[in-house]
Amino acid sequence: MKISNQFKKGVLELCVLYLLKNKDRYGYELTQKMNEHIAITEGALYPILRRLVKEEYCSTYLKESSSGPARKYYSLTDKGRQHLEELFSEWNLFVESVQSLCQEEDNGED
Repeated sequence: MKISNQFKKGVLELCVLYLLKNKDRYGYELTQKMNEHIAITEGALYPILRRLVKEEYCSTYLKESSSGPARKYYSLTDKGRQHLEELFSEWNLFVESVQSLCQEEDNGED
């Protein structure tokens, strides 16, 4: 089943931050991990990553790679961890609200 681009755009930031929660990752690795669950293009993440760095939710560093040039790794900052918690709370509230709406409608409640 295909997920609409509008849904993806609204949740990509949350997903990126969540993927960085326990492990620093480089851009291509983030794209591959995301594609295991949500189909995206590699280019879709880089504008988000640049913004997350600019807003100080992430920091970057270069690390040598045994299979080519150095890679830019993204790391979640303390500010980013707080932002992730806020986004995740908002996401859960949103999901609960949609489920509640659907449940009321299915039960014929007004």
